[in-house]
Amino acid sequence: MAPAPVGGVLCTGNIVLDILVRPVTQPKWGATCWVDSIEQQLGGNGANTSFALGRLGVPIRLAGYIGDEAFGDYAVARLASVGVDITRLVRCQSPTAVTVALVNSEGERALLHRPGASLDAFPEPVEFTADLIAGCKHYHLANPYALPNMRRHAAECLRRAIAAGLTTSVDTGWDTRGEWMGVLAACLPCTGLLFVNEDEARMLTGAPDYPAAARQLLAAGTSIVVVKLAARGCAVFRGSLPGPAISGWLGCSSHISEEESQFEVPAFDVPVMDTTGAGDCFVAGFLAALLRGTGLRAAARFANAVAALSVTGLGAAQGLRGYSETLDWMAAAGLRA
Repeated sequence: MAPAPVGGVLCTGNIVLDILVRPVTQPKWGATCWVDSIEQQLGGNGANTSFALGRLGVPIRLAGYIGDEAFGDYAVARLASVGVDITRLVRCQSPTAVTVALVNSEGERALLHRPGASLDAFPEPVEFTADLIAGCKHYHLANPYALPNMRRHAAECLRRAIAAGLTTSVDTGWDTRGEWMGVLAACLPCTGLLFVNEDEARMLTGAPDYPAAARQLLAAGTSIVVVKLAARGCAVFRGSLPGPAISGWLGCSSHISEEESQFEVPAFDVPVMDTTGAGDCFVAGFLAALLRGTGLRAAARFANAVAALSVTGLGAAQGLRGYSETLDWMAAAGLRA
C-alpha cells in the first residue's frame, strides 16, 4: 500500500465545464460535420488539478468561483465524487466558465472559451485563515493568467501562504493577454515549485531553449522549475533550495537537496486520445508524490505516469487511477524512445 500523504493541499484556480467534440478535422461554415462523440467533462486548471489530487488520495481543498446553475452543480458533484473539499467554492451570478474543445484524431485541441465566473473570481487576495488552511501543508496556484483578478493578487497570495507556514507552487498556464513576466516576476521569489511547458518557458523568458529558460527562472527567485515536455516527458531544474517556499518539502523528503541539479525523465508510451488537462494532471501527480516523501526524480516519473493515463481518455480525468493503481501500472508500462 502506498504511504499516506504527509499533508493536504489548498488550491486556487479556475473551474470550467468542458464540452469535448471528437474527432474534428476541419469544420466548415454552412455544413454539418459528423463526429464520434460529444461529451461533457469537468475542466479548468484548478478543477483538473484538484480532481486528480483527490483521485490520487491527497486531501485537497479547492477555492474558486462557479455559477449558480446546472453547470456549477455538475462541477460540484464531480469534485465531491473524489473527495475534494468544496466548501470554499463561491456561487456567483455570472455563469460557470465553459470551454468547447474541438479534438482531432491525434488528440490535439482547438479551444473556444467563455470565462464567465472566472471574471468575478478572487476580487481580493486570499486570506489564509486557520480555517482555510486546516489540514493543509501546501498551497498551489493553478494558472493565475486564467483569472483576471488573480493577475493582480498572485504574488500577495503566495506571500500570505508562506507567512501561514505553507510551501508553494505555481502552474503558469498560457497568457492570452501577453503580460507574462509582468504578472509572474513578483511571484517567483515566493514560488517553491514552478511548472511550465516549453512554449510558456519561452514566452516568459525569451530564452532560445527550455534549459536556458529554466536557469533564468531559477535566477529570478523560484527554487525548482519543472518543464512539461508533452510526449517527451519532463525536465527538472533545481536551484539551491533557499527560503520557506520550498524548505518545507525537505521535512518530508530530505534527499531532495542531494539530487542532481537538472535531469530529464522520459514519457510513458501510450495511445493518445485527448491531451485536454494532461498538464494539470501532471502537476497533481508531481505534488502527490512529493507529499508522500519521494524525491524529485521519482515525483517526475510518477507525474509522467499520471499525465500518460490522462491522455488515454477523453477529457482530463477519464483515464486516471488511484495512487497505488498508478504505481502498479508504471511497473508494466513502457517508455517512449
